[in-house]
Amino acid sequence: MKLDAYWTDSVPAFLPAARELPQRVDVAVVGGGFSGLSAALALARRGATVAVLEAGARVASEASGRNGGHVNNGLAVDYAEAAARHGAARAAAWYRAYDTAVDAVAQLVQQEGIACDFNRTGKLKLATRPGQLDVLRRSVERLHADGVDTDTEILDAAAVRTEVSSERFHGGMLYRRSGQMHMGRFANGLAEAAERQGAGIFIGTCVQRLERTHGHAHRLHTTRGTVAADQVLLATGASRHGGYGSFGWLRRRIVPIGSFIVVTEPLGAERAAALLAARRTYTTVANIHHYFRLTADHRLVFGGRARFAISSPQQDAASGEVLRAGLLETFPQLADVRLDYCWGGLVDVTQDRLPHAGERDGLYYTMGYSGHGTQMSVLMGQRMAAVMGGDAAANPWADRAWPAIPGHVGPPWFLPAVGLYFRLKDRFA
Repeated sequence: MKLDAYWTDSVPAFLPAARELPQRVDVAVVGGGFSGLSAALALARRGATVAVLEAGARVASEASGRNGGHVNNGLAVDYAEAAARHGAARAAAWYRAYDTAVDAVAQLVQQEGIACDFNRTGKLKLATRPGQLDVLRRSVERLHADGVDTDTEILDAAAVRTEVSSERFHGGMLYRRSGQMHMGRFANGLAEAAERQGAGIFIGTCVQRLERTHGHAHRLHTTRGTVAADQVLLATGASRHGGYGSFGWLRRRIVPIGSFIVVTEPLGAERAAALLAARRTYTTVANIHHYFRLTADHRLVFGGRARFAISSPQQDAASGEVLRAGLLETFPQLADVRLDYCWGGLVDVTQDRLPHAGERDGLYYTMGYSGHGTQMSVLMGQRMAAVMGGDAAANPWADRAWPAIPGHVGPPWFLPAVGLYFRLKDRFA
C-alpha cells in the first residue's frame, strides 16, 4: 500500500518552464494549488505579469492534490441552518456560488481541453440514521421553497440501494449538479494553461517573509531569492510551509484538520458497476463522516476524518487501518480487495465552515474552503483576479467578519479534544 496520493502518483509531475525568478512582477501568487493556478491563468489572460510561488516540489501538492476527487455543489453547512443564521438572501447567494463554481471547473476543462475524466453525475448525501434523513428532507424543502435548487431530491432507502450496494443507509439527498474528476490531471492542465498565457510557475520556492513597501506592493523573500510585486494573492490554504510569521493573522483563523483516504486496487468494470451503479460522488451525514466514489479505472476511493491528527506517514498508515474498517462496514463484500493507496491531507477549516476572501493590510487572500474546496478554489482564483483588477463586487465572500479562533496561535494542539467532541455529538445525535 503506497503512502501517496493516487491523483498525483498516477500522472507525471508537471514540469514548469525553466526560468529565473523575476525581480519584479505585477502579481505574485503564493501557493500553486487550484486557487493560485486559477488566479494566475485569469490574471495572465488580462495581460498581467504573474509569478506563482509554490513551496512544494510540484503543483497541487497540498489540498488540491490530496482530496477525494469530488467537485460538489452545496454548502459545507446545512442550507436551512445557514438561512436561519445569516438570512435567506445571503445563504441563497452562497449556495448559488457553489453551482457557479462547478460550472467554472466544467468551463475550464472544456476551454483548455483538460483530459481529467471530468464527469457531472451528481452527489448523493447519505443518511445512516432516520433522524439524519429528516434533516436532509427539511433542507430540500427549504431549497425548493426559496427557489434556490429545485433539482435536489430525497431518495428513500430502497432507491438508494438501487445504486449503492450497502445496507447502511436510510436514504439520501441527491444533488444533480455535482461532479468529479482526476485531480492530478486537472492540476497539470490548469498549470499548462497558465503557462501558455505567460504566467511563471516556480516550484520549490517557499515564501519566508513578506515586506510591505507601499499600498498593495510587497517584497517577497523566498528560498530562491527576492521578488517585488505590485499585488500579492495569498492562496496557501492550511499549508505548513513558511512558518507562522507573515501568515500569522490568517493562520489564527484556520484550523488544519487531517482528512485521510484509501484507494482500492482496480475492481473491474462489472464489480464497480455492481457497487456504485450511478457512479456519483457520495458522502455520509456526520461530523466524522465518510466520502467515496469510483475512478475511471474502477477503483474505489474511500475517505473521511479517520483521526483528528495532522497528516504524516505514521498518521496516514494508522488512519488507513481505521478507514479500512469503515470501508468494510459499508461494503463488507470488498473484504478480499487490496488497498493500493493511503494518504492524508489538510482541510483548511474555518470556525463558520465557510470560505473567506478579501484584502487586509495590502494583501489579498482566498482560503478556508472547509472541505468543499476543489470547485470553490477554482472559482475564487478567477474572482480574486477580478477583484485585484478593480471589480470588488466579484467576491461572493466579501464583507464578512473573520475573528481569530481563541487559543489558536500555532499548531492545533486542541484537535484530539475536537475529535472527541464530534464523536460524542455523532453518537448521541
